[in-house]
Amino acid sequence: MNALRNKVMLVGNLGQDPQIKTLESGQKVVHFTLATKDDFKNSDGQKVKETTWHNITAWNGLAEIASKYLKKGNEVFVEGRIVYRTYEDKKGATKNVTDIVLNDLLLLRSAKGNGKEEE
Repeated sequence: MNALRNKVMLVGNLGQDPQIKTLESGQKVVHFTLATKDDFKNSDGQKVKETTWHNITAWNGLAEIASKYLKKGNEVFVEGRIVYRTYEDKKGATKNVTDIVLNDLLLLRSAKGNGKEEE
């Protein structure tokens, strides 16, 4: 039997330029959002287009690569693991967040108008 794994693979478009930070420890971390789209028919038979937004986090080497080469609108393949976290906001409300922590990424297509040639 195969080992159970926490693994997710997505193909989508960046919703923003990656934002990189260097932590006090010297580690680099980058955050960006990724939009995936699904088309399906609802129970009434009407075609529905649905966009889902994913929070993506990359560390160290992948963070540097993402911040250097990825731009808003790029189509990318990402592979990583799902991480759930909880925090308390300034008003004391509990917030639940789902992140995809990257293990691998691949630039599939550059965004129009970002200075790179289209494939």
